[in-house]
Amino acid sequence: MFEDKTREIPQGHPLRQLFHKLTEATLEGIGVKDEELVFYISDLLVRFTHIDNLYKLRNRAGERLVYIVDMLLAASEADFQQQREVRKHIGDYSLFILGLFPESLRRPRRPLSPEYYVEQGKESYWIVAEIDRYKPTASLFRKLSDNFEYCINALNLEKEYLQDPVYQYIGRQMGW
Repeated sequence: MFEDKTREIPQGHPLRQLFHKLTEATLEGIGVKDEELVFYISDLLVRFTHIDNLYKLRNRAGERLVYIVDMLLAASEADFQQQREVRKHIGDYSLFILGLFPESLRRPRRPLSPEYYVEQGKESYWIVAEIDRYKPTASLFRKLSDNFEYCINALNLEKEYLQDPVYQYIGRQMGW
């Protein structure tokens, strides 16, 4: 179900610093000041810079799952612990796509609306919070579910920053 090869970017890498600062600034800019969300979302961005991490869910034939409906089917067939990981991935995937590539949902190959992705992302994070009920991570996933739209808006702003030629120039000068 999961591809075992999670690709990592080292902790001290400039990309981690860039995404942390951008996420912190954009969340604060929309009125959400929460360091736990900043760390989670910036780490999500770093993880998903490797496409293998974005598409780590596989079907039984080993093919990448790229649609939410297929991921939900995988969750329904999974054992309890795998279901948590699949639901976490659905939340992460939905947040990433809606935040950075919402235009991809308007293509004919995407049969579901952005609202459906919001619904599934929020619900998936809520389910992870319920599974983690007695763990410290439960509150993080509740916050992700409750603030899902704010997190999407913050990522939309990050995308604008990253596409700005002036910001790109500064980033090159700083070694990002």
